[in-house]
Amino acid sequence: MEMGENSVRIAKELPVIFGHFTSQESWDVFFSVRGVDDYSEWYADWPQLRPAFLSSHLSFPPSAPPREELSILVPACGYSRLSEHLYDEGFRSITNVDFSKVVVSAMLRRNVKERPLMRWRVMDMTNMQFANGSYEVIIDKGGLDALMEHEIDPRFGTLYLSEVKRLLKAGGKYICLTSAESRVLGLLLSKFRFGWKVDLHSVAQDPSSGITFVLVAEKYIISHVSQIKSFVDEYSVESLGNQVQEVFEALEKENTVRAEYSNGTGKWYSIEELKLGVKGNIRVLEPLRSVCVFLGGTGLSRFFYNSVLFDAIPKEEPFTDQFRVLFFQNMLSFQDVFVSRNGPWGLVRGSNAARVLMVGLDASHSNLSLADVVRDVTDFVKELAPVDGKTDVVVTSVDEGLKWRKIVYEVTSALTGTIVVEDVIYKQQSDVPKDSIFRRLYFRRTETIMQSEALLSTKELEIKKIPAVSRTWKKGKSKKFVSPSSSDSHESSGNTKVDHEFLACEFHQGMIAGLLLFSIHSKRTSSAGGFVKTVIIGLGAGLLPMCMRKYIPSLKIEVVELDPVVLKVAKEYFDFAEDERLKVHITDPIKFVREIANSDAEGKNDYFKVDVLIVDVNSSDLSSGLITPEAEFVEEHFLVAAKESLSYKGLLITKLARNFGTGVRTAVHSNLRKVFSNVFSMKMEVGEDFCELIFALKKESPVELGEACAALGRSLEYQNNKAWVKKALADSKMIQPL
Repeated sequence: MEMGENSVRIAKELPVIFGHFTSQESWDVFFSVRGVDDYSEWYADWPQLRPAFLSSHLSFPPSAPPREELSILVPACGYSRLSEHLYDEGFRSITNVDFSKVVVSAMLRRNVKERPLMRWRVMDMTNMQFANGSYEVIIDKGGLDALMEHEIDPRFGTLYLSEVKRLLKAGGKYICLTSAESRVLGLLLSKFRFGWKVDLHSVAQDPSSGITFVLVAEKYIISHVSQIKSFVDEYSVESLGNQVQEVFEALEKENTVRAEYSNGTGKWYSIEELKLGVKGNIRVLEPLRSVCVFLGGTGLSRFFYNSVLFDAIPKEEPFTDQFRVLFFQNMLSFQDVFVSRNGPWGLVRGSNAARVLMVGLDASHSNLSLADVVRDVTDFVKELAPVDGKTDVVVTSVDEGLKWRKIVYEVTSALTGTIVVEDVIYKQQSDVPKDSIFRRLYFRRTETIMQSEALLSTKELEIKKIPAVSRTWKKGKSKKFVSPSSSDSHESSGNTKVDHEFLACEFHQGMIAGLLLFSIHSKRTSSAGGFVKTVIIGLGAGLLPMCMRKYIPSLKIEVVELDPVVLKVAKEYFDFAEDERLKVHITDPIKFVREIANSDAEGKNDYFKVDVLIVDVNSSDLSSGLITPEAEFVEEHFLVAAKESLSYKGLLITKLARNFGTGVRTAVHSNLRKVFSNVFSMKMEVGEDFCELIFALKKESPVELGEACAALGRSLEYQNNKAWVKKALADSKMIQPL
């Protein structure tokens, strides 16, 4: 999309050197030169915005706080007068944030007498120091546009929108004023896909100033996918045809994607719908009934919660409890129940309760204690209790089953956010000695808590047991919940070292099995004295490339990682090491793949191509509907580049784990089939499709899997006494055509 008049005018007024956009000092100089009274609104002014803001954008249900108490955040406030106009309209709880000390000080002095309740803070909008769920409204007037200038790493825009999602309460609204350039609009539409109701409006200005678009995203249940509603008027199309027409085309494309995603998404119900009887009488037990329920409401709770209700099959002996609520402390634990071999009904049987409600907590709830969560959902859960005159609601916290935990290292990266390394011992362990220590890597910003997990060897360990968490919640009144203390003293002693022969991640084990199965090209290059060129996107702790280098000597591995801090952590805390067969590139992985794909056009031969391309990155945003990978790595444009980057017999491997419904999986499979003729899948759990590994071959000729498995068995027959070989042979037989 070409820049509109409004964008050109903004660009001329902004600092022009790349460093200025990310330097607080440069912005201070910029605003000092301009002065608080020398300003111009870069987008539509209050007279044009006022009607829609007051009648629609800032309109909430009666249950929401009144206008004077509605909490509003204005990031990247600058010298704009928008906050002043809102204050004068009766909105008193407004917090303004900007990177520049100069502008914050000047605006504070300007408003301290006439608008004494308005607050001003110096903060980085990509890392704001407010608690989760602090605001009903976030109003962005050009902040995202400035972050998405072409000279700036687009990751800053992603980090900022992650903050927006974290800070909004249930039912809260993000109101973004933007010129809607293609890179900005593309980010907005994709990041507010799952769990948001999105409208797009336009505000016509004078012809010389172009048009201001107003995107309103309302925080909704995380599993919900809705069509974007456009309220762009016909005048805009006629007067600014190209600019608006490209926006319309982007909306049409996005709505097509959303329709495909929502086709297979399971139905989720509100408490009100269930009370109306859409799933029968919800207050009466109905054996084998399962219902997806979202808890919470605008003005009634701080957050929304995803839950699933199950009514158990009656037993000869009476149930221990009539109604048990299981709170899963992270979304991955919640998802694990649904992809396990026993499935959720196994947990229902084990709970020994007539009705079980499983509630998943995600990253937006990370700063809440379980007592806070219980208070937030008390009234909603009581509506689901079976009516028998004596029902107590038993509340249980489902943790990760840890016996001991210690944070080893924590660091903050501009690209990834907070990175944490911790050592843990699980209560139940298999295939490893008792009380074995595992070292884990995770990123606080991401919904997927654990990025990597390694087995450590140690000499001695002293631990204290963590008490179990279970309290009774009486029907009719809320009982205070006391969380277990996290201050138990426990220390590990002795030297520790990562065991690179052990892979805790079943995804990684399956990747090695698939790589070996589709290894005809590996034998060819190895017999010729060469190596199989392997590229892994995403380093994490470096466990996969280190293990592959040890077990498969024919590989020459290159890892592509965007964040240098991740590489530093992998080296210092997970014993990752580079050598002549294992190198790391710190660069944009999509750009890296595209450059290899374009090597044909530059006259380079197949030598520059990749034999095996592995995508091993987790999603940083549940709005894509994916736990892994990042959505852009399964979109058609990347898959085309990936195929072109492969050698003639090249192989693409990616892990695929979704959050809700089958729509996302269907859409990803559709993209894969458009690009590759030979696509295979290995489900990580029998009978489930939440998690799978994808194997896509560049060559068009069909593959006989039975023959390939037999050939693999013959090639490894002299090593089949080794545990990893047995696992690889078993996993290879689980691979089936997609």
